[in-house]
Amino acid sequence: MSSHVRHITIDCSDAYGLGAFWAQVLDAPLSDEDSPGDPEALVEAHGAAILFVRVEDPKQTKNRVHLDIQPQDRSRDEEVERLLALGATLVGDHRRPNGRGWVTLADPEGNEFCVECSAAERAALTGTRLPVTADDVTSAVRLAVDALAGAPADRWDTPAGSLTWTCWETVEHLSDDLFAYAAQLGPRTPPLDHDVPYRWAPDREGGPHNAVFADRTAGTAGLLATLEASGALLASMARTTPPGVRSYHGYGISDPEGFAAMGVVETLVHTYDLAEGLGLEWSPSPALCDRVLARLFPDAPAGGDRWTVLLWATGRAELPGHPRRTSWRWDGRPLEDQTASSAG
Repeated sequence: MSSHVRHITIDCSDAYGLGAFWAQVLDAPLSDEDSPGDPEALVEAHGAAILFVRVEDPKQTKNRVHLDIQPQDRSRDEEVERLLALGATLVGDHRRPNGRGWVTLADPEGNEFCVECSAAERAALTGTRLPVTADDVTSAVRLAVDALAGAPADRWDTPAGSLTWTCWETVEHLSDDLFAYAAQLGPRTPPLDHDVPYRWAPDREGGPHNAVFADRTAGTAGLLATLEASGALLASMARTTPPGVRSYHGYGISDPEGFAAMGVVETLVHTYDLAEGLGLEWSPSPALCDRVLARLFPDAPAGGDRWTVLLWATGRAELPGHPRRTSWRWDGRPLEDQTASSAG
């Protein structure tokens, strides 16, 4: 048995007022149950809720525990300026040009907290590779589901692009891939020489070998619900599995980031296949394409449109100056293992 952190609790003089400040900092709502003057106020922040509790004693010394925050849609410097405008005060500036370091601020009651660069900003400043994350899996799957939700109802039994599977079967295959990658990370001791032994079989001769099938009577909404559910499973496993864990894949023993990247690639390119069959537009984020290329296709050309390069790497498009791929595979091994293999 284990315990879980329910809240991060901060003592203060004005629980609702300080909670309102932090709600703006974190772009998170205050609980509907809280009102001005209440002795408690809860900010329902992503990841960990923050509970502010009114106490009589004023703050007297530096906090022994503090929050570190990372802006996700702006730079560290822009975030510092925003927070100062909200009412924070500057305590110390420890920024470094390479993205390391932090700025220490204090909230309106003097509680210190620090602002750091996001992983994306730090990677841009240092020229390092930005990892593929569980959030990338969630983003890719949700974008795919939103795009596919607009498909005509009478097109789901047509072939998915150049595949021999129907569009319905291709979504089932994609759901199955995401589920299988999550399952590989599930056992306490993940296998290094085989898949977790679910039974995979086709629903018809020539169809994909799946363990996951959608109930046809649930319609397109049910089909897409299975896709989103499988994506959520993979995102959860990628987020919670320690990075040192390794598990089997036919294209190389991989780690949680590798399985997340595989899930993203499967989602992006199979949605491309589906968009062709369903008559939809589909063009994912170049930055996301770049991250999965760097993780799984380290030999892919560095320049050019990253979505086109990913389509070329997976045998789906021409790329000027490079022969079209008639067969392909990614390298799922962690990059340090790929480097060691190349050096050896």
